[in-house]
Amino acid sequence: MKYLVYTPTFHALHHSQVKTNFCLFMPLYDYIYGTVDPQSDSLHEAALQGKAVPVVAPDCVFLAHGTEVLSLLHLPFASRGLSPYPWAPQPLLYLLWPLCLPLALAVAFFGRVFVADKHQLRDMKLETWVTPAFGLQFFLRSQHQRLNAHISGAIKDADASGVKVIGLGALNKAESLNGGGKLLVDAMPHLRVRVVHGNTLTAAAVLRKIPEGTRRVFLTGATSKLGRACALYLSAKGVEVRMLTTSDQRYDAIVAEAGNATQRALLRRATRVEEGADCTCWVVGKHLSPAEQAAAPRGTTFHQFVVPPLREARSDCVYTDLPAFRLPKEARGLRSCEMTMPRGCVHACHAGALIHALEEWDHHEVGAVPPDRIDMVWEAAGKHGFTML
Repeated sequence: MKYLVYTPTFHALHHSQVKTNFCLFMPLYDYIYGTVDPQSDSLHEAALQGKAVPVVAPDCVFLAHGTEVLSLLHLPFASRGLSPYPWAPQPLLYLLWPLCLPLALAVAFFGRVFVADKHQLRDMKLETWVTPAFGLQFFLRSQHQRLNAHISGAIKDADASGVKVIGLGALNKAESLNGGGKLLVDAMPHLRVRVVHGNTLTAAAVLRKIPEGTRRVFLTGATSKLGRACALYLSAKGVEVRMLTTSDQRYDAIVAEAGNATQRALLRRATRVEEGADCTCWVVGKHLSPAEQAAAPRGTTFHQFVVPPLREARSDCVYTDLPAFRLPKEARGLRSCEMTMPRGCVHACHAGALIHALEEWDHHEVGAVPPDRIDMVWEAAGKHGFTML
C-alpha cells in the first residue's frame, strides 16, 4: 500500500529512503564496537515490504477526515494523552494553535491518506484511515478535485489490498462533492471492495428518535439524500412532512416517488422556516441560524443529521445529538475516541459500514438512501449488538 503513516511531526519516510537513512537510527556505539547485526538493514527492508511478517488487509476501513486545526492533537500518534478521551479542547490547548496551523496547512496541501487507528470486532480486522483535509475544505469548490482524488485513491488502494468494505465518513461522501460516493463508484465499475456511505443507518437512527404518534414534522435539508429518505419513509407512515426547500424540481422529483396519492398529499413544500411554527418536531439536515431556530415553537425538539451540529440557541428547546451507536462488547483494541464520543462509540455512518461487512452484503451503498431498506438495516444493527446512544 502506498499510504504514509505520519509521525507526530507529520514527516514520513518513503521506502526508497529508509535503507539509506537507516544507519541514522542505529546506536552509535554499535558501529564503534562492531556489534551491529549485519542483517539489520535487510530485515528492516523486509519488514517494510511485508515479507518479514505478512501484511493482512483489514476487512473494513472507515475513511474519516479532520474537523478543525486542533483536531490534529486528537490523532492517536499525535497525543496518547488526548486521543483516548472525547475531544473537547481545553483553553490551554489553544496556545498550541499557532504551532498546529502550519502543520495543518502542510497536511492539507501535501499530505496523503494515512492510517490513524487499528482495532477489531469479533473476527473482523478494522482500520480507520484519514483524508488529509479539514471540514472547511469540503465547502470550497476549489478543493473538490483534490479531495475526490484522495478519496478515490483510498478506494483503489483498499480494493487492491483486499479490503471488503470501505465506509465514507462525514463529508467524504457529501452530495456536492461526489453525490454520496456514487460518482466515484460509477467511475470505477470493476471494484471488488464495497463502498458504503452508511446513511441508511443514519436515517434509521434519526427516525427512531421521533416519538410514536407524531403527526407533523418540519424537515430542513429536505431534498438531500437523507432528507429525501426521511420524507418518503415518514409520509408512508401517515406523517405530514413539511419539506423546506427552494427547489421546485427536487421537491417534485421526491413527490413523484411517493407510492400513492395519499402519501403525495402528505409531502408539503415549505419555502420559509416560519412555516414550521406549529410543528414541535423539527428534523434538521441543513444549518439553521439562531434567528431561524427562533421560528420554532417553545418545546420543539431538533432531531439533527446536519454536519456540523447546530449551535444550540434555544434554552426552551431540545437538541438531539448526531446519530451514533455503541459498538458490540466484542470490540477490541480501541485506542482512541471518535471525536466527541466516548471510546467504543461511533457515528451511525461508521456503524453502517461495519454492519454492511458483518452482513456480507454485496452491493455498494452510495447515492440515494433507499427508504425500503431503512428497517432492514436497523434490524441488522440490533442483531449484531449495536445500541443507539
